Amino acid sequence: MGPCAAIRRAHDTARITLLTTGPYVEFAQASGYFDEIWTHRRPRWWQVGAWLALKKQLDGGRFYRVYDLQTSDRSSFYYRLLRRPKPEWSGIAAGCALPHANPRRDFMHTIERQREQLKMAGIDDVPLPHFDWIESGTDGFGLPERFVMLVPGGSAGRPGKRWSVTGFVALAERLLARDLVPVLLGAADEADRNAQIAAACPGAVNLTGKTSILDIARLARRAAGAVGNDNGPMHLIAAAGSPSLVLYSHESDPALCAQRGPDVEILRREFLDTLTVDEVEAAMRLR
Repeated sequence: MGPCAAIRRAHDTARITLLTTGPYVEFAQASGYFDEIWTHRRPRWWQVGAWLALKKQLDGGRFYRVYDLQTSDRSSFYYRLLRRPKPEWSGIAAGCALPHANPRRDFMHTIERQREQLKMAGIDDVPLPHFDWIESGTDGFGLPERFVMLVPGGSAGRPGKRWSVTGFVALAERLLARDLVPVLLGAADEADRNAQIAAACPGAVNLTGKTSILDIARLARRAAGAVGNDNGPMHLIAAAGSPSLVLYSHESDPALCAQRGPDVEILRREFLDTLTVDEVEAAMRLR
């Protein structure tokens, strides 16, 4: 969102379109950075009709410049789809007009990498993400004044990035003893894990599968703090201003992907199953 704010400021009279997927639409609309938002389903390689439809949509946009902030093989392929003459393209697509020409870009934190990419495209001032445009106190979940967000999930294919269910249960119980209500967040595919925690700690509020991205940001602006594994929601929560503790194992490197925000603590162990609840409670950030 920092680069998006910078792009909006640098092109204040332009019509800006965001290409994204469905879950991000409400959040992007609320930001005010975009005039139009397109969604698509990320077609598989063999879905020729879907690729042709995407090409037609991209060509029809008549874009004079594109900022590829994902810089994946997929997003770079979109450059190849565009008809000639191609728009100015900022990214890593072969032959693009505004390449991020740093051979060590993969060893940079995402925020620094995107800042450098935009600087090479002529945009020097890229702020950290800020969410002053999000209304606070309108989450609609009826939560008490003092609560702490717990985000126990993470990539299902990388279980080593997840602290144990028993660890989160013990932490939730300690929060309740301090008159802090634990609020569990997660996507639908994390429902079983979070349900185990909620069942073992009945005082917790389980919002798994009930929150949009915008909801999570609103909650973060109200929360006393947040504790979670290295996952997507913790990036948003930290950036939105909640005091945040993020748990890292050997499977991810904070130097490349640490959450950023005004009050973030990283607690790292080679294996998260060696991490005790005492250590987590002692490292927690609260306001």
